[in-house]
Amino acid sequence: MRAPHDVLGEVSPERLRARRSAKWATHPEDVLPAWVAETDFQLAPAVRLALEEAIANDDCGYAFPAPLGPAFAAFAERRFGWRVEPERVRLVPDVMSAVAALLHAFAPPGGGVVVTPPVYPPFFSVVGEVGRRLVEAPLAAGPSGWELDLDAIERAFSGGCAAFLLCNPHNPTGLVLGRETLEAVVALAGRYGVLVVADEIHAPLTLPGATHVPYLALGEEAAATGVSLTGTSKAWNVPGLKCGVLVSGSDAMDARLGERLPRSLPFHAGHLGVVASVAAFSDDGVWLDALLDRLDGNRRLLAELIERELPAVAYAPPEAGYLAWLDCRELGLGDDPAATFLERGRVALSPGPTFGTQGRGHARLNFGTSPELLEEIVRRMARALRSA
Repeated sequence: MRAPHDVLGEVSPERLRARRSAKWATHPEDVLPAWVAETDFQLAPAVRLALEEAIANDDCGYAFPAPLGPAFAAFAERRFGWRVEPERVRLVPDVMSAVAALLHAFAPPGGGVVVTPPVYPPFFSVVGEVGRRLVEAPLAAGPSGWELDLDAIERAFSGGCAAFLLCNPHNPTGLVLGRETLEAVVALAGRYGVLVVADEIHAPLTLPGATHVPYLALGEEAAATGVSLTGTSKAWNVPGLKCGVLVSGSDAMDARLGERLPRSLPFHAGHLGVVASVAAFSDDGVWLDALLDRLDGNRRLLAELIERELPAVAYAPPEAGYLAWLDCRELGLGDDPAATFLERGRVALSPGPTFGTQGRGHARLNFGTSPELLEEIVRRMARALRSA
């Protein structure tokens, strides 16, 4: 019997260097990349097989979305206990193109859009690109870690904001919001008439010890105030195939989406993305469970490595995903410590300031790799400090 991690497959550094996607192609070969959200594992066998069959059949035409709804609905019920009506699952190219379309459709020009920094950098840019107004309600530091600042969110909602970009699980902190917090968001959205756009792309990566509660699983008021965006791009590492899902929780919201969203939106998705996503959602879960076990081990390994090699860096292991939010302010490296780690350690992290002003002095590290490469990443960071 194979060990659980065997199904992930080990990818050698030489094979990783041969990849032509952004993570491994952006920097020179002497730089070890730990920045953008790509993982270093082999494709899930079910996904690989589905793609190989499509290529063997010369099957590279336009995307056909019909199988996506039933596959996602079955996955959502198995993984989250969330009952989804398959006909309310819409094909979109990815989370951010869907966010842009939703803001165009539901927020008036100049209308306020709430974000919770430090947060995924494209949230900032997309709001400006669609001509809406960014309103920040930063995360708060609670007794047990990061948490939503519900008072700040209510102040933003009461100021006339039209939409809230809810990142859950949260990028970059790895925070997984609890039911009570989400129910408070539902109540505020209903009170102030705000559309909640729940970015749940990291939900399949919820790690042991945490439980993901889908926004739309919270009842009729949630279904009336929000939509969910998710997909396979992060967990199964297929962002280049361009396939996401937009889920509504009621016939009324589904009708509003049908009336307001551009009819061309699903045509920007990729056929191979649909093929891969249906295979991922329909798989038996063995590969995904092995991935979660590996990431759980890596987040704990990272804590040990930081304690030993980088004791001045503050790190709270994430509850979901493979992204570590590192507080490097005690190192005295200025607003962007990632620049020092790149220049002196030849390791690429995501610069903290791109996640908002609250990210100054921070960096984001991707630990979705082998334990050996993770150890090398930290060694290079420590080397950068010794030479600074």
